[in-house]
Amino acid sequence: MGLWRLLLHLHLALCVSLPAPSNVSISSFNLEHTLRFLPGLETPPDARFTVHILRLRRKTWRPVTACLELRAGQTCDLTYVFKDLSDPCRARVQAFTSTQTSNWAVSERFTPLSDTVLGPPDVSLSGCGNCLLLHITLPMKAPKQLKQLYRRVVLHVRRSRDGAQFDLSLTYNEENKISYLQQGVEYCVSVSVTSLTNYNCVASPPRCAFTSPPRPTSSPHILHSLLAALCASAFLLVGLLVCASRLSFSIRRQSLQRTLVTCPRMCAALHLSCPHDTLCRNQLEKSLIL
Repeated sequence: MGLWRLLLHLHLALCVSLPAPSNVSISSFNLEHTLRFLPGLETPPDARFTVHILRLRRKTWRPVTACLELRAGQTCDLTYVFKDLSDPCRARVQAFTSTQTSNWAVSERFTPLSDTVLGPPDVSLSGCGNCLLLHITLPMKAPKQLKQLYRRVVLHVRRSRDGAQFDLSLTYNEENKISYLQQGVEYCVSVSVTSLTNYNCVASPPRCAFTSPPRPTSSPHILHSLLAALCASAFLLVGLLVCASRLSFSIRRQSLQRTLVTCPRMCAALHLSCPHDTLCRNQLEKSLIL
């Protein structure tokens, strides 16, 4: 018996001599699950790696068919391995060559339903007067089961003009209305999704829109007022010039009439025979006007 035990220990020492992998972990985003690991130190380049999955409710390890001969640096897609999203599980990885194997390296416990990260949905935004219409859809490559997790949406609303913001928590719908907003004002909205069992969520990038067409600025009104004032001033100036011209002409005419009566010598200077003669009067008017 002692010899057989010694031979068995020698066999195990020869076979289990590769360093075990490290940092075995399962990450999940929008129910797409990926297993990652690092080779142990001094693992030979020709080593391969195999992956097994343990469902804790069944308590049996099963190999993952697509991940039986991975190379260093490769990952294992476990998206379609987990049928029951609420069933907790573990993964393990072993290195092997044609003559050697390593010990198993086991991951932490993982539950697809609660440990996946809910990424941002696709969001579009449009104005409706004093409100905004928000349209939410699944990401293009997301699995259909993801919609089953959507229960509520959290809206982060920010007014662009002054940075005022508030949050809204609503029941999930593909179309939502954000009411009681100011008209003609731009708002930016980002959206995150939560479920009853999962609060690992990532908010979408902000989407911005005006509630209604922006109100015109005051510049056109000021310009119109200035033009109207200029036009009124021009009309007033023209009117003043006309009135002044008429007044000046009237004053000069009155002066001319007094001159025709009191200065008969002016007609004689013009070589006219009589100061009361019509010709004399006309010639005298022209000479005084000019």
